[in-house]
Amino acid sequence: MILPEVAELLEAEARRINAPEFVAADPVQFPRLFSALPDIEIAAFLSATIAWGNRKMICSNCNKMLRLMDFQPYRYVMDCGYDDLGERFNIHRTFFSDDFAYYLRGLRRIYDRYPSVDAFAAASGVGDSLYPSWELVRLMSREFAAANDGAVNSRCLPTGLDTTALKRINMALRWLVRRDGIVDMGVWTSIKPSQLFIPLDVHVGNTARALGLLQRRGNDRKAVVQLTALLRTLRPDDPVLYDFALFGIGVGNRYTGGGVKII
Repeated sequence: MILPEVAELLEAEARRINAPEFVAADPVQFPRLFSALPDIEIAAFLSATIAWGNRKMICSNCNKMLRLMDFQPYRYVMDCGYDDLGERFNIHRTFFSDDFAYYLRGLRRIYDRYPSVDAFAAASGVGDSLYPSWELVRLMSREFAAANDGAVNSRCLPTGLDTTALKRINMALRWLVRRDGIVDMGVWTSIKPSQLFIPLDVHVGNTARALGLLQRRGNDRKAVVQLTALLRTLRPDDPVLYDFALFGIGVGNRYTGGGVKII
């Protein structure tokens, strides 16, 4: 059960953060540069893949990846531009140019057969799963391995799907699936907004616990499922709207109605 004062805080913070001004400092800005679905998808998945650490650095390095592709992601993928990257170099923290190439080879294998990753997800029945984000990663991982001589790369797609929170994939899916016309783009149809899961990281988890929304100590798949299920009691059709609220409360150092400081 969510306390009334906590529900009010979540609604207020979601309205405050889910605003056009949010875009400029967030990696969601990069898929929003494009209008063609494959370009949006590639920019979204790559930007989300390196979305850990300092936000300014994340955005700088997302821009670096798009520059590598001459801001034409789909053409770059289909022309195998990643084969000409040369000597291995760093892109973001532990993500290097060979990881970038691995990811794009996997996407090319999907785009060879489908007009979009959304179409691939639809044809594969991802939307029929109770846990579509985990099912999507399972299927994409299979395609990526097949495109890379059987190699598995956990820097590109998480392994251990029984336990992983899938923070970055769930964030990319929020961008692609939610469709309120403000921050998120809502360009996918294979998954419904009601089927999304909270992108759970340390900060979101700590904020949720301070608000009494999450009892589980670990930030794992079970915690994601539990937290999202509770948020669905407020908005069954759009539980992940509250990702904005949990982010805003934590970053803004706000207070709950009961006087509990959120850090």
